[in-house]
Amino acid sequence: MALSMDSMTPLQNAGQMPAPKPLLRPIQNLDRPFRDPTAPPTRSHSLTPMWRVVVFLPAMIATLGLLAAFTGWFAMNGFSWFEGVVVGLIAFTFFWISLSVSTALVGVVTLLRPRPCGEMEKGPVKPLDVALLMPIYNEVTSDVFGNAAAMLAAVQNEETAHSFTLFMLSDTRDARTAEQELLAFQTLRASFPGKVYYRRRPENIDCKVGNLNEWIERYGGAYPAMLVLDADSLMSGSAIVALTDALARSPGAGLVQSFPKLIGAQTVFGRMLQFATRIHGAAPAEGLARWTDREGNYWGHNAIIRTAAFATCAGLPKLKARRGAAQLILSHDFVEAALLRRAGWSVHFLPHIEGSYEEAPATLIDFVLRDRRWCQGNLQHLRLLGTRGFHAASRFHLLCGVMSYLVSPAWLALLLVWALFGDGTETNAVRYFSGFDPQVSWPDANTGNGLVILGFVYAMLLAPKLMGAAIAHRTGIRMQDVGGTPQFIVSVVTEILLSIAYAPILMVQQSISVARRAVGFSETWSPQQRHGGTYSLAVMAKFHFFETLIGTLLVAGILLGLVTPWLSPIAASLFLAIPLSALGSVNLNAKSWSARQLSTPEQLTPQDIICHAQAERRRFAMTPSPSQPIAAE
Repeated sequence: MALSMDSMTPLQNAGQMPAPKPLLRPIQNLDRPFRDPTAPPTRSHSLTPMWRVVVFLPAMIATLGLLAAFTGWFAMNGFSWFEGVVVGLIAFTFFWISLSVSTALVGVVTLLRPRPCGEMEKGPVKPLDVALLMPIYNEVTSDVFGNAAAMLAAVQNEETAHSFTLFMLSDTRDARTAEQELLAFQTLRASFPGKVYYRRRPENIDCKVGNLNEWIERYGGAYPAMLVLDADSLMSGSAIVALTDALARSPGAGLVQSFPKLIGAQTVFGRMLQFATRIHGAAPAEGLARWTDREGNYWGHNAIIRTAAFATCAGLPKLKARRGAAQLILSHDFVEAALLRRAGWSVHFLPHIEGSYEEAPATLIDFVLRDRRWCQGNLQHLRLLGTRGFHAASRFHLLCGVMSYLVSPAWLALLLVWALFGDGTETNAVRYFSGFDPQVSWPDANTGNGLVILGFVYAMLLAPKLMGAAIAHRTGIRMQDVGGTPQFIVSVVTEILLSIAYAPILMVQQSISVARRAVGFSETWSPQQRHGGTYSLAVMAKFHFFETLIGTLLVAGILLGLVTPWLSPIAASLFLAIPLSALGSVNLNAKSWSARQLSTPEQLTPQDIICHAQAERRRFAMTPSPSQPIAAE
């Protein structure tokens, strides 16, 4: 339950919040279905079943075809139970590849059509009072409040009947940072009187989930809709209004999710992520929106939610732990979307709304550290797949979150098996070092069948990226906005090569994350390094020890003729994990010749909201620092 007003210190409750208007938030029972009687009936698009068949049937056919091809390939020299397990792992991993390809294909078809995807109910737009919620936790104050100021100014300039109020919901623990936040809030409130509020909780109970829940229980009754942001979120006024219009005209919609694009990246690794999301991500996003229809997903930020529906239907219980205290559901967003849909509210994904942004991790290490926390949360979804009343699409979203991490250990197992048994000769690593003959005869990848099968797998891996690049002009991107056609081609090739180089490293790191969870290790949910950490050679060597070790063994095996040369790209990536990690932290903006590499429109021709946010960040950075530390509690 929410904390009482009397429990807040003068710093935290100095007249910065409006009068409370409580909203009940019952905790949901996962063992029985629930239907919200206030949820109006909604209808799926008439073509949604067809799109789902178009996405899933080819993925299953391609997987079965590859399964048959590998079975025949392995059976040329007999077929053992061990080889059956290997073929099963191949099919298990390949299904998710083929599903991404078919989803991207549907996205391409959607982008070539004159109407955007993600159609919703078309009713009148009723004015809404919307709360913009920005949870913050030990962030760079000038960045957060600079973005907030830019968004408030942007929505004020929009012609709309909706009303928007910003709430800065602080869970900051550091006393001096908290005082900086209060000073920044006072500056912001002076510019937008009555439109911005600030609250700092005395205790960081239940992390971001608890932060938002406290606001809902105390103030949610005054705002029919809430637009949830992250500390690094930035949205244009038109994007905020478009999301609000979508929710307002669709009485059955409980949540509308935008497609945040990455901005602000300066390093090689961050720019790679930014370019991939902007260029290669459009087609899969449009395809996902097409087949999910009203059974979409929630990514925790840059989404608008019907407040009363969320409070009534999405109260998260704690998970019963096998030992110790009950566990907080960490990756809460997927589950909250599933609970809304279970109760009868629709959940929509509208990727065609422009002007929704977030920032990317700057370095490989920063990305992995964040990914470990996400792994811990997503693997919890295994225990939630059996929740009563969930829609099949919601269960699939949860399963995708789980599989995004379990696929990596499966790929690593295949890599190790291929390294140990797959040189295509009578000599392999197991026989060479132990003299043991495991009766495994891995087929020769240099045969005609092998080349065709492996070539097909590699083509499927690259297909979504190539489709995204080919269809970029249909997403509003002009070649001059990405540096011209030659620069665009160079950037596409560079991103593909970098993604190939980093993929094996991420495979090993995600396998480590899964292993950490399997032995009960719990990650610390600490503030993210928004601008990237600076890591010494010793730190990188320690962090990438396992990748370097595996890569060294693979390279040695290839040189000794014990490991197939087909694994050379993977071996080189793992062997060079430390240099690649260092490369990822190189600042591309440091030199004029490199500043345009992997460029996106938001970098070369930034939208007004991005320029305004940068200016506001500089303004807040010049705010006088606190003269002396004050107590946080």
